[in-house]
Amino acid sequence: MPARKIIHCDCDCFYASVEMRDNPALRAVPLAVGGRADQRGVVATCNYEARRYGIHSAMATAQALKLCPQLVVVRPNMEKYRVASRQILAIYGHYTELVEPLSLDEAYLDVSGSSHCKGSATLIAQEIRQRIFDTVGITASAGIAPNKFVAKIASDWNKPDGLFLVRPAEVDAFVAALPVKKLHGVGKVTAAKLNGLGVQTCADLRSWSMLELQQQFGSFGARLHDLCRGIDERVVSSERERKSVSVEETYTVDVPDLPACLALLPELFDSLLGRIERAEAGRHIHKLFAKIKFSDFQQTTVECLGTTPDLVQFGHLLETGYLRRHKPVRLLGLGVRLGEEASLEQLSLFTGING
Repeated sequence: MPARKIIHCDCDCFYASVEMRDNPALRAVPLAVGGRADQRGVVATCNYEARRYGIHSAMATAQALKLCPQLVVVRPNMEKYRVASRQILAIYGHYTELVEPLSLDEAYLDVSGSSHCKGSATLIAQEIRQRIFDTVGITASAGIAPNKFVAKIASDWNKPDGLFLVRPAEVDAFVAALPVKKLHGVGKVTAAKLNGLGVQTCADLRSWSMLELQQQFGSFGARLHDLCRGIDERVVSSERERKSVSVEETYTVDVPDLPACLALLPELFDSLLGRIERAEAGRHIHKLFAKIKFSDFQQTTVECLGTTPDLVQFGHLLETGYLRRHKPVRLLGLGVRLGEEASLEQLSLFTGING
């Protein structure tokens, strides 16, 4: 079989780029898009001027302002970002039907069968980036490779406004040099465990057999075995399977105790029911869960089997979680996990977040 041609496109600091497009005065200043510091807001994204101060997405806005007192913080305008996203998706669709959006500004494209640009994935990626700039007024970076894993890594290689190609013959050496934290699915905990075992790079990881990796990491061991060799057979699919539906709320003032938390449940519960209905996910529910983030930023999640959202059961889950720390609460969340395929609803990062 001929090698697949996968492009991973990722707009550069998307929300911030749209804001700088609409207000050129913001281009030369440190800029963050996110919530207010006095309402426990967080940074959704920031421009590269802000990143020089160590600011990054998911950082508390208050912390970002300590790092950079002159930081300009703009509240998110999700409708404006959705309009830009639709324009970008239309550009992708001109080149292939196999487009898998990951968020408003990021997607995989399989152009293996595309006749555009004489079938050159590199030329297609260059043309897409230019069209995004001409049409939407922002820059995008792209990675081209034979599979999704390598393409995603490659798109970050020459950011911002860059392009990087990894040819089939180059995959082995390219992946071997990667730190293991770059592997898809490897978070901080797994990366720390691998480092503790003397594994720093994918080349190090290749010395471990499939059996040894499965003994250490369970079923994920097989995935590690493939990824460290640059093997990723996942297809680009325009249909995504929703695995959960949830709502959460961050409170401006800490919720002091369990009774106060329970008093807030009905409003969260109603929001969850509405989201489940919009996602048409009711028939796929197989678990219920409650999430709590305490005032010291420690977080816990409690779940149980269940096929129907139930306010009383959510109350029991919340109580179980709260008793693990007995501290004031800054965030509450409710959700359901889905067992079969459910429709995907594109939800705002900021839905249900106060600030």
